[in-house]
Parts: sequence; C-alpha cells; structure tokens
Amino acid sequence: MRSIALSVNWTRPAAVAAAAQLCDLLAAKGVWVFAVSESDAPSIANCKFVTESELPVLEAVIVIGGDGTILRSAELARKFDLPLLGINHGHVGFLAEAEAIELASIAESIANRSWWIEERLTLEVSVIHDGSEIWRSWGLNEISIEKATYARIAELITAVDDHPLSRYAGDGVIVATPTGSTAYAFSAGGPVVWPSVNAVVLVPLSAHSLFARPLVISPESSVVIELISPASVWADSRRGGDIPAGARILIKRSQQPIKFLKLNNAPFTDRLVKKFDLPTSGWRGVLGEK
Repeated sequence: MRSIALSVNWTRPAAVAAAAQLCDLLAAKGVWVFAVSESDAPSIANCKFVTESELPVLEAVIVIGGDGTILRSAELARKFDLPLLGINHGHVGFLAEAEAIELASIAESIANRSWWIEERLTLEVSVIHDGSEIWRSWGLNEISIEKATYARIAELITAVDDHPLSRYAGDGVIVATPTGSTAYAFSAGGPVVWPSVNAVVLVPLSAHSLFARPLVISPESSVVIELISPASVWADSRRGGDIPAGARILIKRSQQPIKFLKLNNAPFTDRLVKKFDLPTSGWRGVLGEK
C-alpha cells in the first residue's frame, strides 16, 4: 500500500476544496492519503485523519497552502525524513513547486513517482547562557535575532568562525539560507541567492552602523551572535522567544537538509520572474537564436 501525508491550510475553503479533489484523484490511482488530526480540519473523503504517532510508512508530505503552511509542514517532513511537495494556495507561495490548477498532473506524477529530490540547506541554532544550552532549534528559511518584547533596540556582536566581525545596534540580524533569501532576509534588503548556491546570508536589521551591508558567507562557517542587550531569537518565525543579555547564539549548517520534491526542471529564474512579477519586456531571446 502506497501512502502519503497531506498538510493543508484548513482555514482556506479553496485549499480544503483542492485537498478533497487531490484525495479523490490519488484514491483512484491507489494512493492512500493520511493527515494529522487538527481541530479545524473538516472531514474529507479518501483522507484518513490520525495522530502523528499513528502515521504509517509514508513516501512524501504533500502541502496545500502558502509558504507559512509549507514551513509548518517542514517540521513533519524533517521529523520523519520525508520529501515535501508544496502546492500553492496562498499569496506568493515561493516555496511551492506547483499550483492548485495542476492537481490532475500532480496526482499523475505522484502515482508514477515522476519526481526527483532537491535537498535544501537548513540551519541549526543553539543558545548558550551561563555555560548551559537553554534552547535549540533549526530553520529552513532563517534564524532571526530581533528586539526583545517591549525593547526599543537590540545590541549585539557578530562573529564568523569565532572571529569578531562587527557590533550592531538596531532591530537585530537575520542569518538566512538560500531558500530563505527570498523571504524575511529579502524584505530586509538581503540578496536573492539561487537554491543551488551553497551559501549563508547575514543581514543586519535597520542597524545604526556604517557597516550594515548584507554579507554572503560560506555554509561551512559558524556564526556566533553575542547579546549585549536582551533579544528574541526565532527559527522561521515559528519557534523561539526572548533570551537574556549575555547569551551567545551559535548558528551553523545543519546536517539534516529538507528534501523538496521537484516535478519539472523549470529554472529558478523563471520562478523569480513569475512570483515577483518582474518586468522582462524587451528581452530578445538567447544570443545566437533567431
């Protein structure tokens, strides 16, 4: 028996309708669909709701929703070491591989296993205070260090490979993966990094400093952030909270990437143009082509 997990933004009626349609299509092809029980999830045909511990052996996690739903579902995919396929039913949906209008072809690809896996770099983060680790997590998009609740400013010192780099006073700093370079880091003025590029981006947030430019560093480097003032640390804006002054935050490449299912070989450039609606009029084609 072939089985997949389904994760949906149950608050969107259109996403629920798409999930019901996909379940019917997969059931007709002999693929069982399971979803983790949630309080706001309606009952839909050909989808069995279970607790996380009751999930059977799965091939993949299929997500219907926006980037927030995909980031939430990445936690399940990582826990069970499963590849993840995002179907956009949100706003931008930059992490999604496919659109909801493609459900029939998506079901066909799943039934025929017509996919390949692309591994995406992730980050792990640990917080040390008074010689003890007080928090640990991981991020697919980014680790952000921000002003503590009710604080006016965050003061911190950054270091790369245990060598001090710069002291910042501002709204904080973001350490992002290539996947996350189109998310929070992008809105803070960071560069877009192609997913195939092995790199990590460090982006100061509204820093009061002459040296407040985004930095691109090796994924094998470690980033240490020492807090002069209290701050908060967040992984993918989902997991985190306030931490005290004097704490040290260690960020480095995780040994466990997130696996994304790919259904086509469309270049990242095309996705960038489509998602951000970039102007390309005037382009006359590949050099040498008639």
